[in-house]
Amino acid sequence: MAGPSSYLRFSLSIFFFSFVLFSIFIPSWYHPSNEPKLRPKRFFPTSKSPVVEEPPRICKTKTRPSSQTIHHPLDPLTAQEITRVGLILRSYPPFESSLPPIHSLSLHEPEKPEVLAWEKGDPLPPRRAFVLALSSGRTHELVVDLGSGRVEAHSIESGSGFPPLTLDDLVAALEVPFASAEFNESILARGVLLSDVKCITPSSGWYGQAEEEKRRVIKVQCFDQEGTSNFYMRPLEGLTMTVDIDKREIVKFLDSGRGIPIPKSAGTEYRYGSVEEEVGCDSAPPLKPISMEQPGGPSFSVEDGHVVKWANWEFHLKADHRAGLVISRARVRDPETGALRSVMYKGFVSELFVPYMDPDDGWYFKTYMDAGEFGMGVTAMSLVPLNDCPRNAYYMDGIFASSDGTPYSQSNMICLFERYAGDISWRHSESPLTASQIRESRPKVTLVARMASSVGNYDYIFDWEFQTDGLIQVKASLSGMLMVKGAPFENTKNVPEDYEMTGPLVSENVIGVIHDHFMTFHLDMDIDGSNNSFVNVRLEKEETPPGRSPRKSYVKARRLVARTEGDAKIKLKLYEPSEFHVINPSRLSRLGNPAGYKVVPGGNAASLLDVDDPPQLRNAYTNNQIWVTPYNRSEQWAGGLLVYQSRGDNTLATWSERNRPIEDRDIVLWYTVGVHHIPCQEDFPVMPTVQLSFDLKPVNFFESNPILHAAPYFEKDLPVCTMAASF
Repeated sequence: MAGPSSYLRFSLSIFFFSFVLFSIFIPSWYHPSNEPKLRPKRFFPTSKSPVVEEPPRICKTKTRPSSQTIHHPLDPLTAQEITRVGLILRSYPPFESSLPPIHSLSLHEPEKPEVLAWEKGDPLPPRRAFVLALSSGRTHELVVDLGSGRVEAHSIESGSGFPPLTLDDLVAALEVPFASAEFNESILARGVLLSDVKCITPSSGWYGQAEEEKRRVIKVQCFDQEGTSNFYMRPLEGLTMTVDIDKREIVKFLDSGRGIPIPKSAGTEYRYGSVEEEVGCDSAPPLKPISMEQPGGPSFSVEDGHVVKWANWEFHLKADHRAGLVISRARVRDPETGALRSVMYKGFVSELFVPYMDPDDGWYFKTYMDAGEFGMGVTAMSLVPLNDCPRNAYYMDGIFASSDGTPYSQSNMICLFERYAGDISWRHSESPLTASQIRESRPKVTLVARMASSVGNYDYIFDWEFQTDGLIQVKASLSGMLMVKGAPFENTKNVPEDYEMTGPLVSENVIGVIHDHFMTFHLDMDIDGSNNSFVNVRLEKEETPPGRSPRKSYVKARRLVARTEGDAKIKLKLYEPSEFHVINPSRLSRLGNPAGYKVVPGGNAASLLDVDDPPQLRNAYTNNQIWVTPYNRSEQWAGGLLVYQSRGDNTLATWSERNRPIEDRDIVLWYTVGVHHIPCQEDFPVMPTVQLSFDLKPVNFFESNPILHAAPYFEKDLPVCTMAASF
């Protein structure tokens, strides 16, 4: 019989933190030119998995950004700098004897005015790192100055919550059950081979339970991978262990589902080749390959590693361990003056809240906060060329710190590409009755920055799509596997009336539990500068005065400028429509309108949980879809800096209770997109992508249509192609 280490290897192979950390040379001095070269992570294909190769380099300009030189105040820490931080901390008196585990290590960004004043060619501001380290159950927050080699600030967090989990935390938790006789007996009693067991570590949430207070705990749940790579569809229902991460012991053992059948493995595969072998034939004729060709090369450039220039846009793009993809200093060129005008100082996904709707002992705690508990950047897997990103994509790596302070590289984490899908940017044709042969149309070409995070069973794809008319479309897409529940029923006809179903059957013995997804974005809008205001433009029905018109009613817009945070708390309502503008009251158009951008909601959802339900207390920022706060560099994470097992005492909702002034100030807009997910059979065994989005659209920002002078395409501009005959 295999030992615990064998089972751990099986378990870790499926976990979303299963990356390989490579050791690097640690120099004893600091200079960017001495930066060590990191070996990127490798992908180890199975016999049925397509080999993921290095993306093709179509153009010589599409090289990877250099990780050796810093060009911009917001550039992420390099591998050399991460190594430098580790050396400084090891010589710091409180940590000389033993460096505590590092849970987060990232750039401590310069003050905002300093960044705004900086121009290319100026000396770079001092480089600092922000570190979260955990020692004896206490979180240490440190600011490390890389130039002086000293710890500049050090405080110990006194509030609730712990920093994001590390790989070592997960390894420790996964080792514990396999050393338990009770666990091993349960597995064998279910008729499952220990070598077929796969386990994951769902976060525990916070519910005020005595056995979980003042300690870091995590849940461990397991699956049977026999006969499939998609073990998520084969849960060992009712088997849940609560593990003390630091003491490495089981706090609570729950084994209530031995009588529930393990769902079958047939029909659960999703890998290329495996599905065809199961079905025995192709279900539909395959589509012929398609790609967008660029005979003149790409229109965008990436300068100094992180500054992207495309059409009339310029912005800074980087990877972050917690947020994943971060857009900074987004500026658009004015067609009238040629000047770059500020639109957004910084934008990123601040938190993801995913509550499952099942009160059972093995389910109630599944109320994930993925960014703060695990990190969207460190769970971002390498993108798959030609499938995740098109052929003309340019790839960026992410560089992060492991818990011992050594750096590692996450290759191909972000891709950047131009997209043309046959959409129309603007058009108009005149009827022959009014004019002769006027047909004007312009193609819509956009620039996309993309990242995909695999947080356990779910995959999240984030797109920031820039358009030449000044619009930014932000998309969050969901795919991956459902988190399913084992059930004793193979058909809905067999379900007793008194049995509480927390979701529909999606396959035999498999319930797709109902759940929500909420994604809160931090949008530090700087419309032509930092002093902005938030305006709620309400559409209100007016009754037509008697005798004025055959019309009985009409609609007019009423502008309400938010004076304080309380004025800007918005719940979207279909029958109380509004537009939501961020304006610069000091920058007026030739017609006297303030320059602005508006957030344009897409499909959305609101949380239906009780406001005093523990998960909702921790995620009270989802009580509204829109919040506006004054800029504060310490208020970036909607769920708080320390999320793991937090109690909701340091969130966007608590900050906003101060009701601070927000008119004509540096403000941050927070917007939450959401969806209620009632699973269906089409979501099994892997779900087609579901997309959520919203727009940031200019409103009176330009003097007129900014792409009026855009040129159309002509046949001479493109390669000559002949269409194959179809029959």
